[in-house]
Amino acid sequence: MKPPNPLPCDPSFSSPEEYVSSLLTFATTSDLFQLFCGGVHVLDFFTHNGGLFQHIVPPDWQQFLRRTESMRLLDLLMRDDLDDLENSALKDLPLPVPRSLAEYIKQIRRHTLIRDFTPRKAKLPVLPRPVSVGMKPKKVHEVTNFADYVDCLADVVDAVRGSKPEDGNSIGDKDGDTESGRSTVQAKITHLVDFGSGQNYLGRTLSFPPYNRHIVAVESRESNINGARDLDTLAGIAEKEVVMRNKKLWKQVVDARTPEVRLTEKAKNRMAKAKIEDPTADLRPMNELKTIYTPEEGKGFIHYISGRLEDGDLSEVITKLKDDLDERKRDTIGLMGVSIHSCGNLSHFGIRSLILNSDIKAIAIVGCCYNRSTEKLGPPTYKHMYMRPTLQAINGRIVRESEKRDPLGFPMSERLSTYGDVGIRLNITARMMACQAPYNWTESESDDFFTRHFFRAILQKMFLDKGVISRVYHRPKDESSAGEAAISIGETPFNMSTNPIIIGSLRKCCYSSFNAYVRGAVAKLCTDSEYIRYSPVVEEKMSDLADEEIARYEDEYLDRKRELSSIWSLMAFSATVVESLMVIDRWLFLREHGDVVKDSWVETVFDYRQSPRNLVVVGVKK
Repeated sequence: MKPPNPLPCDPSFSSPEEYVSSLLTFATTSDLFQLFCGGVHVLDFFTHNGGLFQHIVPPDWQQFLRRTESMRLLDLLMRDDLDDLENSALKDLPLPVPRSLAEYIKQIRRHTLIRDFTPRKAKLPVLPRPVSVGMKPKKVHEVTNFADYVDCLADVVDAVRGSKPEDGNSIGDKDGDTESGRSTVQAKITHLVDFGSGQNYLGRTLSFPPYNRHIVAVESRESNINGARDLDTLAGIAEKEVVMRNKKLWKQVVDARTPEVRLTEKAKNRMAKAKIEDPTADLRPMNELKTIYTPEEGKGFIHYISGRLEDGDLSEVITKLKDDLDERKRDTIGLMGVSIHSCGNLSHFGIRSLILNSDIKAIAIVGCCYNRSTEKLGPPTYKHMYMRPTLQAINGRIVRESEKRDPLGFPMSERLSTYGDVGIRLNITARMMACQAPYNWTESESDDFFTRHFFRAILQKMFLDKGVISRVYHRPKDESSAGEAAISIGETPFNMSTNPIIIGSLRKCCYSSFNAYVRGAVAKLCTDSEYIRYSPVVEEKMSDLADEEIARYEDEYLDRKRELSSIWSLMAFSATVVESLMVIDRWLFLREHGDVVKDSWVETVFDYRQSPRNLVVVGVKK
């Protein structure tokens, strides 16, 4: 079950430690990596003289990137063999590949965790139709593979942890008894705790044959729990309580129009079967009816527990679970925490649960949504001013999370928290890019979001020219008040930017042309109550905007669309290392708790083409 290497890293590294050391060195010393992972934002692309492209892209790359088509560039970044730049596979490129670009690409590839996936079994159990209701193909792939993985992992954990007695003596008989009468075998995995279970697709699958596992579904949203219970009913795992729903009888009894209600024989039989004595109809809505779960020996069972994980402490959840169990089973429970795509800090809490709760024996966590993780160390403090601090000026969530220095945020491990004295810091732009899946980009999808970013970059330039926004100068923390003079000394993309206006998504028709995009964005800013702070200035400055002026802006920048698409491609490609940093941090956290954790590793559990966030972090307690 455990892979031969605890990390799926490039085979050129002789050990996980060598890989981690090289990764941290690269992330903190490569200017280009820091630029592409947190130092570039699409809003600033055309607001500087000459544009962002010529400021940040090495001169020997610029002509090559301008002349290389987007999809061909993606092939170069992720698939072409670059060990021999004279090989025939590169002959179709418009210009020779710059050697420094080839070297940067190889460095990113080398420091990115390997995402190849090979199913452990030739054929996995097919999800029964009642269980797969509501699942899209991506979810079916994830649940099918992860359910089998978790089930096998639980068996392995039982075997490993049950091999030694708690007090260090030899194993007793099959009942686990020694001469002293003490139980020497560790509690087996009796329940799987699904953090953030949502609609409980994973738990429902694991409760069904062939797994028949007992599931503890922990979910903070009551609506999700209610929806999951309804799906349980459809799948035959549970039943809704039986009630009489005869409105006519109800009305007769309530209105007391007749002294005696005469029931038909059929109605009497139904009432007797349902053990209902009162003929009054039960008119509660369906969502208020109880969902009844009947435990059966040898079959799976589901416990739903409403609650939030704030730090990984599961004491409240475990107490609720034990209250539902027979007294003789309360002291023998063994829990394993699992999660498919636990969002942001929820992954941190799931991993911490192994350290904080004695009943948790193992965890298997697949994270996602790195942009939703909070920041432990505050904003990045690289020696280069590559971070765009103005994003914090208007986006309230970003400033709150980067400034509050959440002790439960990224990074988790002491290794990353103290590396280089200031620690590894990733701003939200870098973490958002880590959520991309560049290896899956198709030509049409790529063109769609390149076009959207292109439109947004031009609109920001229009806002600046029209006076909707202004330039903002960022003074370094160690700069004196006299540093105002630095504005006139030299303005660069690293000390100047513009006020961001977060527009969000628009209707699909708004992306059909630049004119439609501008009109749609302006209308949203002027009419949507969420943007009331911008409405007066947008309406004043943009109300007289003519179609001809919009067309002039598009014509002026159209030839530079490839500049934007090439940088966005480099950003997404480089951010594969950011994801590796996030995952490695979680693995290192487990390694640093060697007094509690017996073993830990990272491996792929999904096909990247189906589910790009495919790395599971596993920890097994001593």
